Amino acid sequence: MGAMVCETGTDFRVWAPNAEAVFVTGSFNEWADPGVELVAEDGGNWSVFVPGAKAGDHYKFRLQRDGKTFLKVDPRARQIDSETGDGLIYQDSFDWGEVQFETPPLNEIVLYELHVGTFSGKERNGTFADVIGRLPYLRDLGVNAIELMPPTEFPSETSWGYNPNHPFAVEADYGGPDGLKALIRAAHEHGIAVILDVVYNHFGPDQLDLWQFDGWEENGMGGIYFYNDWRAETPWGATRPDYGRHEVRQYLRDNAVLWVEEFRADGLRLDAVSYIRRSKGMDHHESVDLPEGWEALQWINKDLKLLSPRTISIAEDLGCNEALTSWVEDGGAGFDTQWDASFINPVREILQNLSDDARDVGAMADAILPSSGGDPFRRVVYSESHDEVANGKKRLVSEIDENDPSSIWAKRRALVAAGLVLTTPGVPMFFQGQEFLEDGWFDDQEMLDWEKARKFQGIRQAFRDLIRLRRNFDDNTRGLSGRNIDVFHRNHSAKVLAWNRWYDGGARDSTVVILNLSAQSHEFYEIALPAGGEWKVRFNADWTGYSPDFHNTELSVVEGKEDIIGHPAPLGGFALPPYGFLILSQD
Repeated sequence: MGAMVCETGTDFRVWAPNAEAVFVTGSFNEWADPGVELVAEDGGNWSVFVPGAKAGDHYKFRLQRDGKTFLKVDPRARQIDSETGDGLIYQDSFDWGEVQFETPPLNEIVLYELHVGTFSGKERNGTFADVIGRLPYLRDLGVNAIELMPPTEFPSETSWGYNPNHPFAVEADYGGPDGLKALIRAAHEHGIAVILDVVYNHFGPDQLDLWQFDGWEENGMGGIYFYNDWRAETPWGATRPDYGRHEVRQYLRDNAVLWVEEFRADGLRLDAVSYIRRSKGMDHHESVDLPEGWEALQWINKDLKLLSPRTISIAEDLGCNEALTSWVEDGGAGFDTQWDASFINPVREILQNLSDDARDVGAMADAILPSSGGDPFRRVVYSESHDEVANGKKRLVSEIDENDPSSIWAKRRALVAAGLVLTTPGVPMFFQGQEFLEDGWFDDQEMLDWEKARKFQGIRQAFRDLIRLRRNFDDNTRGLSGRNIDVFHRNHSAKVLAWNRWYDGGARDSTVVILNLSAQSHEFYEIALPAGGEWKVRFNADWTGYSPDFHNTELSVVEGKEDIIGHPAPLGGFALPPYGFLILSQD
């Protein structure tokens, strides 16, 4: 389907089951009216070969029905001219070089969500080339996977990307298809996987050539690509794809496969999956199941895995529905993992500008613990995302201290949030700039403030140190990538919590995390440790190297003393600073 280039010309094929005649016109025939006529095929498809039509030529389809003519961009146009809005014939000739890359397993991934247009921090809108320039920074931070907010064509100059009007085309202002391929190639050279956001719960709704594409409509609605009844309604417009039509499911499936097969993306994150499987999303009392949407998800995820078993498929559903991450053969949707609102919601609530008395140790423990006994890496844990820092909500440091987002308390609790994300069982994710205290809220016209990366380089160092431990670079915290967790200490009055993470267990594996959820310091605090002997402090959030206004509490070793009367487990005593966050393991 679409425009397929060969040596002597281009094949055009389009689905338009209700059209009476279809033509293709463009720069190759000086925009002749009506143009070169396509021949009707089975299944509502039309096709023609046009000699001399070549890559880079502009083109559109001219469709006729009931005496009316519609000039439309190809639904599968691979490239859009930003000035005219025409489709461009695209031929894949990208040179991938010799780079060999294998996607990391889920339990080893540290994910970083970014928005191409604002990530560069430059005065103009950013491009894929600008992101390439920042890859060494991300690699040195320890990130080994980036998630791009949707890079497909959108109608305005700036956008979050969740209003795609040409789903098969890459945003021209970002650098087009070859620019995205160059970014993915460069990311792989730096050891970084690339996940792409895709939007299949709705299209547009603005400047949408898919709307009434071949002239047919029902109830004044969108025509062949959309539901034409109450099922079309979404929070973003009445443009939900008709998952019940084979051709529409094929359109979505082919789109997903394109990014992995031709662009070599390492995975996809599907936006607002609850609006694909349910009419009004997850929780609405009037919401009903859309079984054909579930089938579309199954088809997409099954074929992605057939392309490559290492392809990562992420659902944004926010309900932590276990069926989403069950395999298709078992009736599940086949996702590898999903965004987990049951982590971010209590964590943000507990860390925001509340009194210490209001901080709930039990609720924090519940957020840390996986909701089921299955694979904990089937959830993505995070304290910021594009949704959580916009639409009336702010960056966590601004929620903590609106007047001074870089205050000592904002910094302390920002590090607590980072530590929680990286020591909780799950796939950890950060949002751009979180590692240098970006404040305010996300706006697609507001560039990321990279001056803060210099100003708060200590906080950035803390993130780097935490990620280093999470990925076990020094071979002494393997447990942070393991499935096992035991929250073994909960002190509700002192607001202290401790948990043990392990892979197989033992020295250089079992990793203890201790959190003080209050501004109250403790000169000597005792905890029953999982084993006796020396526990070395691998991370202490109170180090002045992270911020000169921290207390620099001296902590290097915690001794687990055994054989203490009345205590079946070894006791360890240590100083615990305000909002202290400690990570310990044994040699």
